[in-house]
Amino acid sequence: MAKVSAVEKNKRRRRTVANHAEKRAALKKIIMDKSTPMEERFRAQLKLAQMPRDGSKTRIRNRCEVSGRPRAYYRKLKMSRIALRELGNVGKVPGIVKSSW
Repeated sequence: MAKVSAVEKNKRRRRTVANHAEKRAALKKIIMDKSTPMEERFRAQLKLAQMPRDGSKTRIRNRCEVSGRPRAYYRKLKMSRIALRELGNVGKVPGIVKSSW
């Protein structure tokens, strides 16, 4: 089980990203547009630098919904391999069957 503080920090980052997504996208559009004047692009870049770092989408860590584990994460199922195996053995994940040969 992951530390509760780490899981909560990641949840807070997700909320911050959602709050700042539109403004960041608008600033990035100005920065990437080569037809706008250099001064305006530079001002947009400074405004983007003033925004919180946790507002960036790359700061979000994929974590297991069940245990909070950050590694061995299956994006499709939103859980780690360990939680997947435990729930699969109990029969709580549809389509997962314990293999035997």
